[in-house]
Amino acid sequence: MTAPAPNAARWLPAFLAIALIWGTSFMFIKDALVELEPVYIAGYRILLGALTLLIFLYARGLRPPRGTRLWIHLFVYAIVATSVPFTLFGYAEQRVPSVLAGIWNGTAPLTTLVVTLIAMRSERPSRRQIAGLLAGFAGVLVVLGVWNGVGGSSLAGQLMLLGAVTCYGIAFNYTRWLMKRFELSPLQLSVGQLTMSTLQLLIAAPLIAGAPPSPLSHSPRVYLAVVALGVFGTGIAFALNNHVVRTAGITTGSMVTYLPPFVGAVAGVVVLHEHLTWNQPVGGLVVLLGVGISQGLFVRLRPRQEVGGGQRVDDPVQRDPAGDGARAAV
Repeated sequence: MTAPAPNAARWLPAFLAIALIWGTSFMFIKDALVELEPVYIAGYRILLGALTLLIFLYARGLRPPRGTRLWIHLFVYAIVATSVPFTLFGYAEQRVPSVLAGIWNGTAPLTTLVVTLIAMRSERPSRRQIAGLLAGFAGVLVVLGVWNGVGGSSLAGQLMLLGAVTCYGIAFNYTRWLMKRFELSPLQLSVGQLTMSTLQLLIAAPLIAGAPPSPLSHSPRVYLAVVALGVFGTGIAFALNNHVVRTAGITTGSMVTYLPPFVGAVAGVVVLHEHLTWNQPVGGLVVLLGVGISQGLFVRLRPRQEVGGGQRVDDPVQRDPAGDGARAAV
C-alpha cells in the first residue's frame, strides 16, 4: 500500500509564508541600508534571530549545544553560514538592486553541489547534476550580461553575492557533518550558529564600520526592516521550514528554494521601483532551471512507478547529497 499524501492544509500555509518572508528579505535589507551600515544590519538581524530561536528551543524542551570542541566548530561554522554571507549581502545591495540579490541567492543549491563534488572526490556527478550545473552557469552569465562587458560597481556587487552563496555551499556541507558528528537537532545547531555569529559581529562591526549610531536615531521603517529580517527572516522562517519538512517531507521542503527569487523580484520592482534589464530575470529563470535539473525536480514531478504489491519506487532524489537541505538562507 502507498503512504497517504500529506494534507496540504497542514504545510502549504507555512510553505508560502517562508517564500514570502525569505523573498522580501532582500527588500528589507535595501530599506535598512538607508540608515545602517551593512555589517550592523547583519549583526542586528542575527541577534534577533538568535533570541527568537532560543525561545523556540526552550519551548520544545531542548537545550543549547554543549562542549568546548563543538563550540569551536560552531565558531568556524558561523563564519561561513551567517557572519560573512549576511554581511556580504548588505554590501552587495549597496551596489546592485535587491532583485539581483534574490536571483543570486537562488544559486545556493548549485554552489552546494559544487562544494559537495569537490569535498567528496570519490563521488562522481551524475549526468543530471552536470546538466544542472551547466544550465546554472549559463544563467549566471546571462544575469551578468557578459556580452556587454563587465566592470564597475555592479560587477563588484555581484562578485560579493557570488562569495555569499559560495559560503552557503560550504555551510550546507558543514551542516551535515556537524549534525551527524555531534548528534544535534537543526534547531540546536542554528541557535549555536547564531550565538557565535552574534559574538563575532559584536567585535567585527565597530572595527569595520565604527561605532553604531544611537538606536533612537532610526526611522520606523528601518526598525521594521531589522525586525522583519531578524525575528521573521532569521528566526520564525526557520521554525516554519522545520514544520514543512516534518509534515510534508524533505523533498517538498527543499522546493521552497524556487519561490523567493520570484517574490524578491516582485517586491523589488513594485515596492522599491527598481529597474531591471531583460537579461536579469531571464538569467534568473535559467539559473532556477539549472537548480531544478540538478535537484531532480522534474523527476519528482513525474508519476512514480509501482512495483509488486502496489508499492512505489523510492525517489532517489531524496538521497541526493546536494539536494537535501539546499535551501535559500537569507
